[in-house]
Amino acid sequence: MALSAIDVALWDLVAQNARLPLARLLGGSIEPLPAYNSNGLGLMGASATADEAEQLLEGGFRALKLRLGYATLGEDIAVTRAVRKRLPESVAIMVDYNQALTRVDAHARGRALQDEGVAWLEEPIAHHDWNGCAALARALTLPVQLGENFDGAKDLAAALALGACDYAMVDLARIGGVSGWIDAAGVAAACGVPLSSHLMPEVSAHLLAATPTRHWLEHVDWADAFLAEPFALIDGKLQIPERPGNGLAWDADAVDRLRIN
Repeated sequence: MALSAIDVALWDLVAQNARLPLARLLGGSIEPLPAYNSNGLGLMGASATADEAEQLLEGGFRALKLRLGYATLGEDIAVTRAVRKRLPESVAIMVDYNQALTRVDAHARGRALQDEGVAWLEEPIAHHDWNGCAALARALTLPVQLGENFDGAKDLAAALALGACDYAMVDLARIGGVSGWIDAAGVAAACGVPLSSHLMPEVSAHLLAATPTRHWLEHVDWADAFLAEPFALIDGKLQIPERPGNGLAWDADAVDRLRIN
């Protein structure tokens, strides 16, 4: 991850020197990117989750992530239905288990979720169990999403060779920074697999804009408190700024105020 941070910083310098937004330097275009809201929606029961889901649509979001992994399948379905019922039909719901299930349980819950109007089934079992994920992907009509824990493009290539997922998602820090993302985007394009981002939307947006099979931008607002100019969200789409480099403008006063040591 430390090397990824250095890589990101170097690419930022290259783009600034070229006086181009990073997305343009990489051959992408500056256009609004569809984003889903990934703030909140933890394991807090059907009613509270549905209430929060409504709030997460503020700002025009048309998609959000729902965390599941309750003690029983019945609870997972009850929460999913409560959220689905509360939201407009056009809103996409991405389901994430954060590796909580066994293979057997993943098959049972995956089958149950197939008819509940969700967009994908993310990390249902241990992230490194690619054979188990492949068996699940073959058994379900619900797309399996995997990849935030891929350690470089080689992991993505190996997982896709096994058919471990229908959709892929890479993490800027784990995949190897900008350079690693470029490699991963090439693998995804060669395999025709839709590629989404994991966290760090301010930099990931630039990379997704230059990804041939780009899918969804995962959006969290965690950095907004430190930014002088948070990236604009319009109708659920993130707008990449025209500023050179990665476009981050830090709020020095906020950084000093929130410093912990």
